[in-house]
Amino acid sequence: MENFPVINFEKLNGEERTSTMEMIKDACENWGFFEIVNHGISHDLLDTVEKLTKEHYKKCMEQRFKEMVASKALEGVQAEVTDMDWESTFFLRHLPNSNISEIPDLKDEYRKVMKEFAEKLEKLAEELLDLLCENLGLEKGYLKKAFYGTKGPNFGTKVSNYPPCPNPELIKGLRAHTDAGGIILLFQDDKVSGLQLLKEGKWVDVPPMRHSIVINLGDQLEVITNGKYKSVLHRVVAQSDGNRMSLASFYNPGNDAVIYPAPALVAKETDEKQVYPKFLFDDYMKLYTTVKFQAKEPRFEAMKAIEVDVNLGQIAA
Repeated sequence: MENFPVINFEKLNGEERTSTMEMIKDACENWGFFEIVNHGISHDLLDTVEKLTKEHYKKCMEQRFKEMVASKALEGVQAEVTDMDWESTFFLRHLPNSNISEIPDLKDEYRKVMKEFAEKLEKLAEELLDLLCENLGLEKGYLKKAFYGTKGPNFGTKVSNYPPCPNPELIKGLRAHTDAGGIILLFQDDKVSGLQLLKEGKWVDVPPMRHSIVINLGDQLEVITNGKYKSVLHRVVAQSDGNRMSLASFYNPGNDAVIYPAPALVAKETDEKQVYPKFLFDDYMKLYTTVKFQAKEPRFEAMKAIEVDVNLGQIAA
């Protein structure tokens, strides 16, 4: 298996820009995942986010997780568990409206740091979307506009911890799925591994690297690129020792954004018809929440069945 793609973002500003853009293109077309270093988010900020996230888990989440495990008798399971995950999570919403002030038990310092972290990630997500536009031959800003709807994008962070598991062969940290949304930016533990993606029928480890951000593409980018880029199945394998931290930030279309293949990409493929549907992102999400751990293709087919007739003039082709 060739090496997992690691992109040095600093090289976009120098003589190696062309080869770096080519690496991003290859990663999008052949992996659906890549890892970026020297991305402009300070190491001090990342270290503080990690420290406060781990402290918060210990203080506020760990006991709840243990009680949940006990209540469901998960410690002594003998057969594979297929209907739940070995994870402790909470969700922070940043856009269109933040809920950080409403989440109980967060220290003020943690709220402040997570707000700053989200602002940096939002900027990085939009920078990445423009790099994708450049590689796809779309005008700058096309993907951001496609996600915008009337109120702007949805952006939030799933804060997860994957505690040590006594039966990692019988329960997943997180079952295999593709992500429903747009572009995902993951800040993960640099010591405890567990994230894997499916490539050519084999599960491949996403390497933990200090201060890196892992990027993966969601279902909406598969639709907008008419399948040129694909969302990829991934999972978290539970570990018998070590508590894995994961902060996955989802830069998604707005609820009322109308998603469909970019006309410029459909026109370019002379033999290729538009194979993906046109739909409201909110309709897709309503379906996704009920079938997240099932194959994505039936979701796209279901969207075709309720395809909406909308004015394409909202987004400049």
